Amino acid sequence: MKKRDMNRDWIATARTLSEALPYLQRYDGAIVVIKFGGHAMGSDEAMETFARDVVLMQQVGVNPVIVHGGGPMINQMLEKLEIKSDFVNGKRVTDEATMEVVEMVLSGRVNKRIVQAINRQGGKAVGLSGKDANLITCDPADPRLGLVGDPTDINPDILRTLFADDAIPVIAPLGAGRNGETYNINGDTAAGAIAAALTADRLLLLTDVDGVRDASGAVVTELTADQIRQMTADGTIAGGMIPKTETALAAIDGGVRAVVILDGRAPNATLLELYTEHGAGSMIRAK
Repeated sequence: MKKRDMNRDWIATARTLSEALPYLQRYDGAIVVIKFGGHAMGSDEAMETFARDVVLMQQVGVNPVIVHGGGPMINQMLEKLEIKSDFVNGKRVTDEATMEVVEMVLSGRVNKRIVQAINRQGGKAVGLSGKDANLITCDPADPRLGLVGDPTDINPDILRTLFADDAIPVIAPLGAGRNGETYNINGDTAAGAIAAALTADRLLLLTDVDGVRDASGAVVTELTADQIRQMTADGTIAGGMIPKTETALAAIDGGVRAVVILDGRAPNATLLELYTEHGAGSMIRAK
């Protein structure tokens, strides 16, 4: 590369940093909960980019909380162990044998991979599950589904303690039942409940799509809760987007300032959303 081109690149970088100043000030001290999952977790390169972005966010004053999924990894391990699953309305029944695998994969393989990736970038990540320090207490979501839970009580004290120590919580979506059971929780649901308990400034739901689309197929960059309800009622929002928008509405009702559904496969998606005028994905606010 010619020196002139290199200088031009450095100037562009400096301009970008300068333009980001109002957003850096805006999010100083803010709590941002990020649901990390899907194909964004698939490659080492994507994991490294995500981890670097999270560490950068913390360095400029954000308190990030990572809640992760791990469905594909769970499926792979169940197949490897030849554990067959039953399904009710397309949802897996989680019996005790399946739950052992779920906990092993989520709290072990997936959680520690994310923790290690963040620590390699200079962060101080701490891995835990919703069972730790009474973080998430659950009731059964549907008795037909077995050990699948809905969060009923969130105790965020451990997260605030970690913030004070400049640590980044990385949370596996598991919870404890009232009689000591272990429950598997939908990752989006867990992230929304934690964000509400922390009164987070932002909940970022990283998915494998660009955002919420209107009837013409175009991504809608800003939506209100009322628009989400109308688009769901008329069928514009359908399929796998419904649980995500339901999570968004519940989080907003719980006090989260805004929820963004964005494509986690896009490089630096979280930084684009927080620190640029353009943003990324679809932002949902109360009004």
